[in-house]
Amino acid sequence: MIVRSTFSPGDKSRVRELRHALGTASTGRAADAGLAALAASCAIAVLLLVLGLAVSMAIDSAPSLHKFGPSFLTGQTWDPVSGEFGALPFIYGTVVTSALALLIGAPIGLGAAIALSELLPGRIRDVLSALVELLAAIPSVVYGLWGIFVLAPLLRTDVEPFLRSTLGFLPVFSGPAYGVGMLAGGVILAIMIVPTIAAVSRDVLRAVPADQREAMLALGATRWEMIRGAVLPYARTGIAGAIILGLGRALGETMAVTMVIGNRPAISASLFAPGYTLASVIANEFVEATTDLHLAALTEIGLVLFGVTVAVNAVARLLVWRMGWVGGDRVRAVVSDR
Repeated sequence: MIVRSTFSPGDKSRVRELRHALGTASTGRAADAGLAALAASCAIAVLLLVLGLAVSMAIDSAPSLHKFGPSFLTGQTWDPVSGEFGALPFIYGTVVTSALALLIGAPIGLGAAIALSELLPGRIRDVLSALVELLAAIPSVVYGLWGIFVLAPLLRTDVEPFLRSTLGFLPVFSGPAYGVGMLAGGVILAIMIVPTIAAVSRDVLRAVPADQREAMLALGATRWEMIRGAVLPYARTGIAGAIILGLGRALGETMAVTMVIGNRPAISASLFAPGYTLASVIANEFVEATTDLHLAALTEIGLVLFGVTVAVNAVARLLVWRMGWVGGDRVRAVVSDR
């Protein structure tokens, strides 16, 4: 088949003139260079901001770093009166509550995302999507008040006694039922991260090409088999990113956890016991700190929280990269087999 041009000689000459004008104009090249410089400046500014935060906190926490050294991370004593400070109880409380929040919140958020993107009818989906996004906008202090007046009494009178009577042989479910404690902190964090995980995962699942769904259904797969075999594997990297975002909020959450965790700098195997987190101790004691060493210790707590956040995000990025690499290998293997 021979395709002939429909341009007239006059049109071709105008095209050549326009091409020559664009090729010789300097404004386009200057704009490209300016855009590249502006984008690079923004990227460098972000890097400098992160480094500036770390350096400024390291300078402000110098007295604590000099006095305690690495033992600050392993010390369990927090006594502002005697000037003894150790961050291990706060690290422990942060890790336990965040892990509990992910254990509870990630499956619920992912299930909600699957329902919103794959299962529910259009009108119900739109209403529930708006409600999920509304939950993400609720201030943390409101969650904290709800935790004090509703969640803590419920845990103290019903949930924790039931767990102790049925699973009390496990150390994590032993001890008296206080209502406030690490279990309450983990539950309140789980509720707070569910909207983030659900909203981001929903958008990721919606981005899966419709051809994959139709191909699985055409092969005779059920709705669940289509979701499990075609949608979730394609979107797993994005789902991991959603869970990482939820973990980031759980690690840095302050007011809601402060109001329900009990605020006791101690390490306990029981989830019923009161605890403390890195963020809540800063919120509770920074204004009341009267000595330079106390202020330096709290600043070092912030530095530790900063380091934990950076480390978690670095590990998460490696995990996402690894998942994408393994997924690419599987796709290449299937293609080569065929």
